Amino acid sequence: MRSEAVKRPRKQVDEEELTMSEPKTKYDRQLRIWGELGQAALEEASICLLNCGPTGSEALKNLVLGGVGSVTVVDGSKVQLGDLGNNFMVDLKSVGQSKAKSVCAFLQELNDAVKAKFIEENPDTLITTNPSFFSQFTLVIATQLVEDSMVNLDRICREANVKLVLARSYGLAGFVRISVKEHTLIDSKPDHFLDDLRLNNPWPELRSFVETIDLNVSDLAAHKHIPYVVILVKMADEWAQSHGGNLPSTREEKKEFKDLVKSKRVTMDEDNYREAIESAFKVFAPRGISSEIQKISNDSCAELSSNSSDFWVMVAALKEFVANEGDGEAPLEGSIPDMTSSTEHYINLQKIYLVKAEADFLFMEERVRNILKKLGRDPSSISKPTIKSFCKNARKLKVCRYRMVEDEFSNPSVTEIQKYLTDEDYSGAMGFYILLRAVDRFAANNNKFPGQFDGGMDEDIFRLRNIASSLLTDLGCNGSVVPDDLINEMCRFGASELHVVSAFIGGIASQEVIKLVTKQFVPMVGTYIFNGIDHKSQLLTL
Repeated sequence: MRSEAVKRPRKQVDEEELTMSEPKTKYDRQLRIWGELGQAALEEASICLLNCGPTGSEALKNLVLGGVGSVTVVDGSKVQLGDLGNNFMVDLKSVGQSKAKSVCAFLQELNDAVKAKFIEENPDTLITTNPSFFSQFTLVIATQLVEDSMVNLDRICREANVKLVLARSYGLAGFVRISVKEHTLIDSKPDHFLDDLRLNNPWPELRSFVETIDLNVSDLAAHKHIPYVVILVKMADEWAQSHGGNLPSTREEKKEFKDLVKSKRVTMDEDNYREAIESAFKVFAPRGISSEIQKISNDSCAELSSNSSDFWVMVAALKEFVANEGDGEAPLEGSIPDMTSSTEHYINLQKIYLVKAEADFLFMEERVRNILKKLGRDPSSISKPTIKSFCKNARKLKVCRYRMVEDEFSNPSVTEIQKYLTDEDYSGAMGFYILLRAVDRFAANNNKFPGQFDGGMDEDIFRLRNIASSLLTDLGCNGSVVPDDLINEMCRFGASELHVVSAFIGGIASQEVIKLVTKQFVPMVGTYIFNGIDHKSQLLTL
């Protein structure tokens, strides 16, 4: 048994964790994912759903259970007996009644804290006759719309600066597509990210602390409890002194560096040296900000105007900070991971990182206030917690931009379409993408979807094949074809919404809605295609 605990807490409880201790048991589990700020954004959001068939109902159900602020359901149809087989939000008593009203009532039962209302009107008609209706919402979920309606709604939502999520299930296939001018993320929550320890570029206070610790200490217990951060900073300095000030870069040099670290072990069971060897790659990481953050800093939106968003104001401040106080680096995050260490060393190390992070935050805050003042805006309009969150996540910023649906439909990348069609892994997804558009043309010409009614299946297959071929020609893909088996299946689907597929597509749609509303996690960029025949989910960038 060691006299001191080997592992130390990752970090002291921060402000967000303190607020999470408040009694909000209703949403306790999801608060652990997106925190109080994310939940507050959800509870302030106003969501509009177009068409409350199984796909739309499943999407909205997830958001209602999550505690979204308010929902408005738009659907002009009546509940039919067939709806009972694929939509859990209607029952036998609902038959003949307004589908929007029935679904709204069921959703309200799931969470009475959510404000819910319904409008009995055909969404296609509403898009055409009352486009200003959509400007009141945070986000619109449009399900089961045909191509022309999607194009028109996208144009309306962009002009009103309203986020749009399109979703559709069709037999064993489906798609989800986000459309918004720009979506900026501070807290992108990447799955894997390098700890911000600056082992390859230590600041003076960290270097001073490292110099107070002797790696050659005779006390074995003390030797076993030197933090790996100290070991690696010392080893990096030793290496640089004998290599012209450079850190390891080639595979051979990196191996030599690890061997150098190994040579400092006294016994083979020293966990701190094992951690140092495993973390040696952190020394090899390039200094300064990443190319992605550099690209964001140089974005034209970082050239500010009085209408610039808070995000771009902070990006402008970050650019100034990196060029001045940061000496090429972003603000320090200020947390350190678990590691083998004595209590004294760990606490001292933790304080050094926290003090540096706080100092960087104060520099950033001053620059943000000065920029706001220059823009003629209230210097305190961006809160301290927001700036602090930006500093903590400055290496993880994301900017997502989406093509207009009309641009994708009328001017897609011919090279990408041809590549997908000839790629064995993606040909199914691309085929369904083409066919989901082709069935809308079929419906416009025939007042029904292929295979929707009994009889005439062969004729429908023939017509759909010709329409798909014509669509590919219009897109500039002369000679390309959609496989016959997909065309046959598309007709066999008969425009049905199978509950199992609708629930899946609705789940994907609601997941993306939560990302957009909370501004956490990176939303999908591209058109998501679900292929239930081959059990594949793929993103197409067109």
